[in-house]
Amino acid sequence: YRLEVIPIALNGNFHLHYYSGLGKIIRDFQPHVVHIDEEPYNLSAWQALYHARRAGAKSLFFSWQNINRSYPPPFSWGEQWVLKNVNHAIVGTESAGEVWRAKGYHGPMSLIPQFGVDPNLFAPHPHADRPFTIGYFGRLVEEKGLTTLIRAVATLQGEWCLRIVGSGPQRAELESLAHELGIREKIQFCEHIPSIEMPAQYHQLDVFVLPSLTRPNWKEQFGRVLTEAMASGVAVVGSDSGAIPDVIGSAGLIFPEGDVEALSGSLRQLQKNHALRIQLAENGRIRVLTHFTHQRIASATVRVYENLLKSI
Repeated sequence: YRLEVIPIALNGNFHLHYYSGLGKIIRDFQPHVVHIDEEPYNLSAWQALYHARRAGAKSLFFSWQNINRSYPPPFSWGEQWVLKNVNHAIVGTESAGEVWRAKGYHGPMSLIPQFGVDPNLFAPHPHADRPFTIGYFGRLVEEKGLTTLIRAVATLQGEWCLRIVGSGPQRAELESLAHELGIREKIQFCEHIPSIEMPAQYHQLDVFVLPSLTRPNWKEQFGRVLTEAMASGVAVVGSDSGAIPDVIGSAGLIFPEGDVEALSGSLRQLQKNHALRIQLAENGRIRVLTHFTHQRIASATVRVYENLLKSI
């Protein structure tokens, strides 16, 4: 492939940015398919679709949008124009597909999460002798449900450890809560770990938890850390926020978001039942190899392109 880096006008403006010189690139290259990795309500999506149509190319957009939002003109007008004129839609989750169907998109649609995992980089590793170790990797913000997680681990008995990797504005609040519950010494907070070192972080865990909380303007869109944990042979537990149950499937445990008692019960079950942990870890690895590797995602995307080419 050839990578063209072009200037972004209004860079940093989510709705109004666009790409200087994109029209000329499309006219010169004359593509058969234009893959628009932008939400349909954004100016850059309108720009790309406009030039794709002028070049006679088939077009598609990709979306993670899993909340049905209403936008004022001109964004609502542009959104509807895209939905009526694009040739295909790829969505990252089932809930994203439901949003665009509700908004009036009636064309072909494929469910293909963009986030693939390298199963050789994220792979199982022999467990070391350690206390039962639970992990969370990600932003330290209210909607990620970390207060639920800390309150849940506070009910555990015996030897255990919670490892939190990430940074964010909630760090001080979480440490204060851990002190209040008398478990601060059992929680490790780690920041600024280079991405190349992240695969080894999963090898330190027995269970990975993603306890996200749905909010009026946000719910979990995918949860890439879940697929990384499953690929690494770690049992996973997730709340029922957004796409989490779809990602985990039957390869992990799901609890009602915000339910401390339910999460605590899942963790106690995995703490006591080593065989269950091993089984879920194996199921998770199989699920990633079946659905979430780079190769699987790329192959599914190429099939969309091939189907578009048949209609040219």
